[in-house]
Amino acid sequence: MADTLTKAARSERMSRVKAKDTKPEMTVRKLVHSLGYRYRLHRRDIPGNPDMVFPSRKKVLFIHGCFWHRHGDSKCLLARLPKSRLDFWLPKLERNAERDGQNLEMLSQAGWDSLVVWECELRDIDAVKRKVMGFLCDEVN
Repeated sequence: MADTLTKAARSERMSRVKAKDTKPEMTVRKLVHSLGYRYRLHRRDIPGNPDMVFPSRKKVLFIHGCFWHRHGDSKCLLARLPKSRLDFWLPKLERNAERDGQNLEMLSQAGWDSLVVWECELRDIDAVKRKVMGFLCDEVN
């Protein structure tokens, strides 16, 4: 199936896709801040460039978009594949998921705890709040 947009229109649309400060990320940041936790953003010296870093706790939080990071939950409707150009999209998205796994492994080996919050989970903000609090409320190492 061919792309329904012109090359210029597709380029313009894709240029609007943000890598950080996305709506899901901002939602989680506001939630975590309201719980009283302070954090650093996008530390480039830590594997995976985590969205939120809690240095004193040696914990990191990733907020993943279900489409871009290939959420594996079969109930997630946001992780569907595009209908066109699967020969381009499938390897790209699978590589993203593979890289995420490698980054989580490197973090673990370096002594960091990590948590992934998926975009689709934000539909139930109370569940996300419990998940994040459970992750962060451990005693400081």
